[in-house]
Amino acid sequence: MKYNYDSDLQDVLDQFKEFGVPPIEELTPSNARNAPTLKNAVEEMRINSAVARAAEVAAPPPQMESIKHIRIPTSNGEVLARVYRPTDEDNLPVMVYFHGGGWVIANLDVYEPSCRALASSAECIVVSVAYRQAPENKFPAAAEDAYDATQWVLENTSQLNGDPNRVFVGGESAGGNLSTVACLMAKEKGGKMPVGQVLIYPVTDGRGGYSSYDENAEALPLNKPMMPWFMENYLEDDSQKTDWRVSPILADDLSGLPPAIIVTAEFDPLRDEGAAYAKKLIDAGVSVKEKTFEGVSHEFFGLAGVIDKADEALKFVTEGMETILDTKADATAR
Repeated sequence: MKYNYDSDLQDVLDQFKEFGVPPIEELTPSNARNAPTLKNAVEEMRINSAVARAAEVAAPPPQMESIKHIRIPTSNGEVLARVYRPTDEDNLPVMVYFHGGGWVIANLDVYEPSCRALASSAECIVVSVAYRQAPENKFPAAAEDAYDATQWVLENTSQLNGDPNRVFVGGESAGGNLSTVACLMAKEKGGKMPVGQVLIYPVTDGRGGYSSYDENAEALPLNKPMMPWFMENYLEDDSQKTDWRVSPILADDLSGLPPAIIVTAEFDPLRDEGAAYAKKLIDAGVSVKEKTFEGVSHEFFGLAGVIDKADEALKFVTEGMETILDTKADATAR
């Protein structure tokens, strides 16, 4: 099947294909965690390209004032988090961030480009959480860690020199799922609520079955055959697909959740469920800013500085966060 990827993304995908990665769904989780990613493809392009040696394939990653690690206590022990601080200013906004990888693969390093870009563009502290992964830790381990970590940051923002009234939650793919699930759990448990949620091509319906699954059955780097593999490793059994902590679109009531910024990609199996979740949030009275970026695929967001649409998506998210904060400030001033 032919996909008309934007030319700059096609270059990255061509390099990715050169790695000869076996299909993820044919690997064990431990082997899949060692498979190369689009981040590795960009790094290889920088090393091997004569043009890159002369002028760089892309701008260098945004510099941070500091990158430190903290341990966040949860109801199931501690999780490690990497804290990105773009400047030495106090009372910056904060984002609790959850990486993608289908709750099974990837780690803090794989998604570092996204965290650096968000910290720099939105001038916020990013707290990237290393939640427990399946199949060693099946559902609902990741969801519980996401909720506990979000609540800890909301309650301990001063330790990060951040503003407790400007805490967002966000993430990509499975991390987008965990972000909105953390908000739903806060609603159910009476916990503190973030000021906004940033959902980048989120998993919102574990049942799948959307048209975008068939349209993008062979897309890269995420395609239709991979999703059952992720679900099989994440869940104890298929009956859990209808649990709202797996499929937040099935929650009985989405009202009262924080404003959402939702980014989806044209050539992504998750495109339609992200759009469907945006509609359901709007129907529940939640403010939503949603956009599908054409010519790109899953994982494009982490390529800011490399492909144009990633830069556009980063700006879309940053402006959306600013709008949420401005609206909150106006409401507080009344």
